[in-house]
Amino acid sequence: MPVYTVHAPAANNLDFRATDRFTFVRDGFHVWAAILSPVWLAWHGLWLALIGWIVLLAALDVAMALLGVAGGVIFLVNGLLALLLGFEAASLKRWTLSRRRWRQLDIVVADDEEAAERRFFDRWTRREHITSNDQPSVERGGPPPTRDIPGQAFSRPPPPPSDDIIGLFPEPGGSR
Repeated sequence: MPVYTVHAPAANNLDFRATDRFTFVRDGFHVWAAILSPVWLAWHGLWLALIGWIVLLAALDVAMALLGVAGGVIFLVNGLLALLLGFEAASLKRWTLSRRRWRQLDIVVADDEEAAERRFFDRWTRREHITSNDQPSVERGGPPPTRDIPGQAFSRPPPPPSDDIIGLFPEPGGSR
């Protein structure tokens, strides 16, 4: 089952408006990164990795050609480097996100990206609900809740009503 890391842009307060910018990076082998390495790197905006990839391949190809290495061996080395990029593509994406000051929020295990999003947001909203300052519901028939903390002025609850009971049973335990 694939593993996804969840990344968010660096912000002091993450709320529901920022969730459309969250990025899910699948860990594992990326076929298109291995087959079309420069195109895949450019498509995902990994510009520094793309420059490094081009410089590495050019330097290795020139060095092997100057050493008189056969063309088949150069092709094999390029294929192995493409395979390496396919395995490390997710790491390059995470590295680029961390360079852009994004932070990793969570790790999610799911069948596909949609299931990973659903699982992450279920867990994230539950966690946000717990850490938020949601007050429990109050019975509307009683006085408003107050806190009696020294040094802080809070309103005192109104005094309980006197013996003026309105209703069918004015006395507790009285005849019906």
